[in-house]
Amino acid sequence: MELYKGRPEDVTGRQEREIRVYDFLDKLGIEYERTDHEHADTMEACNEIDAVLNVLICKNLFLCNRQKTEFYLLMMPGDKSFKTKELPPQIGSARLSFAPEEYMVEYLDIHPGAVSVMGLMNDPDNHVRLLVDEDVLKGEYIGCHPCVNTSSLKIKTKDITDTFLKAVHHDMTIVKLTGE
Repeated sequence: MELYKGRPEDVTGRQEREIRVYDFLDKLGIEYERTDHEHADTMEACNEIDAVLNVLICKNLFLCNRQKTEFYLLMMPGDKSFKTKELPPQIGSARLSFAPEEYMVEYLDIHPGAVSVMGLMNDPDNHVRLLVDEDVLKGEYIGCHPCVNTSSLKIKTKDITDTFLKAVHHDMTIVKLTGE
């Protein structure tokens, strides 16, 4: 695996959703580093990618309430465990579960294994509420997929929170997960 600055020179064979991410980041003037790799749809598969990017890849979970009327994208450190019971009292929601794939595709244009904050650019109607574990914000960089799980990006946390989220008209709710 190699580390590249910015978008791929040749986009032949790349998915349109991935190219849209690069176009959007470039339009916003957000700098990023990228590495290409085999399918990485588990946190275990991301360990080697973490080393190349020199950043901890975020674990991104797509959740919903029981009625499937409220949807959440949770960003948390990849090495932290998720306990569902910790989250509902912090966000004023009832029991949460993993949202069905069809909502992930409909609202974020992402498939399981490639869930990423970048998908919010595909949610102009704000169907999805972004939840960010406070520990994610402590790092200088965030590692995420560009809506596909065959590439990974390293982006300054500040560029995500101050520029990207404003451009996609999404706020974030900071949550505290113990991971215990």
